[in-house]
Amino acid sequence: MIQRCILIIIIFINIHFSSQKILIPMDDNQTNHLKAYGIAFSMLEINNKVDWLLNYRGGSFILDLSNFVKKQCLLKNIYYEELSIEELSIIYAMIEQENMELVILDKMPKIAVYSPPNQQPWDDAVTLALTYAEIKYDVIFDDEVMSGELYKYDWLHLHHEDFTGQYGKFYRYRNQQWYKDMESSFIKTAQKYGFKTVHKFKKTIALKIKDYLNNGGFLFAMCSATDSFDIALSYYSVDFAHSIYDGTPIEEQKLSEINHSNGIAFEGYNLYLDPTIYEYSQIDLPSSHQPSTRSAESDYFTLSSFSAKWDPVPSMLIQNHVTNVNGFMGQTTGYNKKYLKSHVLILGEDLFSEQVKYIHGNVGKGTFTFLGGHDPEDYRHFVGDPHTDLDLHRNSPGYRLILNNILFPAAKKKKKKT
Repeated sequence: MIQRCILIIIIFINIHFSSQKILIPMDDNQTNHLKAYGIAFSMLEINNKVDWLLNYRGGSFILDLSNFVKKQCLLKNIYYEELSIEELSIIYAMIEQENMELVILDKMPKIAVYSPPNQQPWDDAVTLALTYAEIKYDVIFDDEVMSGELYKYDWLHLHHEDFTGQYGKFYRYRNQQWYKDMESSFIKTAQKYGFKTVHKFKKTIALKIKDYLNNGGFLFAMCSATDSFDIALSYYSVDFAHSIYDGTPIEEQKLSEINHSNGIAFEGYNLYLDPTIYEYSQIDLPSSHQPSTRSAESDYFTLSSFSAKWDPVPSMLIQNHVTNVNGFMGQTTGYNKKYLKSHVLILGEDLFSEQVKYIHGNVGKGTFTFLGGHDPEDYRHFVGDPHTDLDLHRNSPGYRLILNNILFPAAKKKKKKT
C-alpha cells in the first residue's frame, strides 16, 4: 500500500509539471483504429514520447496535448479524450493494479518493405496499412539486401515473396506477362551476383535476412514469405527446386538428411516438390491445394492472453478491441501446430483445429513475427483482384495486428523482471 501511494504521488508530480495529455482510446469507441497508429507514429517522428497502455481500453495511447494533435485527430476522424490530472492519475493507478502495463514508445523505427520493383498482380496488406496510416517506409529488394543496406533499418517486412526460387509456385501462370517479367528479372539479378540459379540466389537472400535478425533486427512476415523463408534456410544446402524452374534436377537423395536446425520457426515437415501443386510444404494449414470448405463467417482465430507486466512483448503484439479475429486465406493461410519449433510463442490460433495463425519468436538478438494469410479484409484474395480500400475497414482487428508490429520496435527497453 505504501509503495502504491508513493507511486501515485510520483505520477501526480510528473503529470502536474508536464504538458496536458490526450487519450486515444483503442476500444469500440474508436472511430478509426488504423489512423490512430499513424498519429502515435507521427509523434515519434518529432521526438515526442508516446505512452502505450497495454490492455487498457484495447491498447490505448496517451500523447502530449497540442493543437496539432487535436487538428490531426479531427481531420482523420480519430476519437480522442482530453484528460484532467485526476483522470490521468486514475488511469495510471489502474494500470498498476490490473493486468495492464505502460510501455513508453520513444524511438521512431526505420521501416523497410522487401518487395520487387516491378508491379505485382496482388496487394500487400502491410504496405496498404502503412500507407493508410501515413507511416513512412522504404521499399528494398535483392540489391539492397546484397549490398548490406538492410542494417539501416530497424524493422523489415516480407509478404507474398518466395525465397525458394520457385517463382511463388505460380507455374500455372507461366504464360502470363507478369510471370515472364518476374522470371526474367530474377534470373538477371541472380546472374549479376554470380549465381547460376534463382533457387540458390533466393536462399542466399534468406540467409542474409537471418543474419540481420541475429544482429538485432525485427522481422514481420505474412502469407507465403513466412514458410518459404524458413524452408529456404532449412534446405539451404539442397537443390529441391524442380528442373522446370532452374534446369537442374532435385537432389532427392539429400532430402532425408535435413534436420531443419537452420530454420527459425518450423521443423519435422515434408516438402511438396510437384511444380503443379500450389503449395510449398506441410506447414500450411489448411493446405492451398486442399483448402478448407468452411465459410468466411465461421472462420476466425482467437488471440492468446498474456500478463502485460511479465510478458510485455507478446502483449504488445496482440493489442486489440476484440479477442476473436476474422480469419483470412492466402497461399500460406496458417501453420500446422505440430510443425512449430518448441521455442515459438503462439499469439493467435483456431481453438477448434490444429491451425495456428499468429506466432512470435527470438533469433539471436532479434525477433520474428509471422501472420498467416494474405489480406485481413479480403477473405480469398486472388491474383488480379483489386486492392482493399482500408477506408472501408478503418477498425479492422486483423490490420491492427499488423500495425502493432510496426510500433513494437519503438518500445523503450526495460530490464527483465526475471
